Amino acid sequence: MNDLMTAAVLTGHGGLDKLEIRRDWPVPVPGPHQVQVRVTAAAVNNTDIWTREGAYGSPDDPNAVSGWLGPIDCPRIQGGDIAGVVSALGPGVPPDMLGRRVLVDPGLYRDSSADKPPVGFLGSEADGGFAEFVTVDADHVHDMTGSPLTDEQLACLPVAYGTATGMLDRARVRSGERLLVTGASGGVGLALVQLASARGAEVVAVTSAANAEAVRESGAAHVLLRDAEDLAAQVRALAPDGLDAVADVVGGPLIGTLMPTLRDDGRWVIAGAVAGRVVEFDLRRLYLHNITLIGSSMHTRAHFAALADAARAGVLAPRIAARFPLTRLHDAQRAFAETRGAGKIVINMNEPSDAPVERRADQGTC
Repeated sequence: MNDLMTAAVLTGHGGLDKLEIRRDWPVPVPGPHQVQVRVTAAAVNNTDIWTREGAYGSPDDPNAVSGWLGPIDCPRIQGGDIAGVVSALGPGVPPDMLGRRVLVDPGLYRDSSADKPPVGFLGSEADGGFAEFVTVDADHVHDMTGSPLTDEQLACLPVAYGTATGMLDRARVRSGERLLVTGASGGVGLALVQLASARGAEVVAVTSAANAEAVRESGAAHVLLRDAEDLAAQVRALAPDGLDAVADVVGGPLIGTLMPTLRDDGRWVIAGAVAGRVVEFDLRRLYLHNITLIGSSMHTRAHFAALADAARAGVLAPRIAARFPLTRLHDAQRAFAETRGAGKIVINMNEPSDAPVERRADQGTC
């Protein structure tokens, strides 16, 4: 095997000029209890953009240039969404893992506990999947043999569906409850709609007019337009006794607008701030009504194992908005930042560098 590969290498925090396409990057070699994965598909997330830009801030300075856990050690290969095939084994790995089709858990954990959140992330604290090969701990790959999902669809799952699973579990969303989802056409938003409706929740989704039908097809019982002046009034009309919970990936002014629509003892779980990271709302709505405000950054090992089970069973239906070759990752990140469509931006490793970009929404076969 060639000891060099093509990789998209982040050289520092900043603009797209900090992202270099290299064809001479060393192929990673698996260490003890690790496997090497030949990446067949990866996907783009907000985490990739914000990490490159250093847009996470710090506890004492919201404007500090930082990754989500601090400055990133560069050079770094980004990409937390990885599907592929096990191509080499490190010492201590069972030989029957070689050649398996796998989905990679991008979380880096402090220990083997099933219910602890990650303390790092592939593509941030360790190299990720925007490359031909990646090495990961063997217990981070989940066998997808027999899954009806394509590799592109599998690559849509780890960050978006993992984050959504963590949000729904931490907010204790149950069958029969009424849940409002903000940003419902994004990767995490669509995942929330699908997973919550599969749990039996009645989903009220907030999105744009252009994406309303896609969100409805994903399982939303009600779709409200985010730009409506009377959004809170529409929510109250649908839930006169109050919402049971809100799953928020947007942040910004909607927190102040919609928190009064929660019932007493309601839950608000948040995992994003694309509409504004510093917000103002009336604290009386929080404490007088015993509202629980929950921060949720990612999944746990247990969450991801449940997600892998669902992927093998084919009960998920990720939507793909566009696909790019690895050598056009710059264009993929621009498209992600500019897209108004519903679905994920996918990097297909089998696409030639001069292939035309295909833009469409795939519902898949599941």
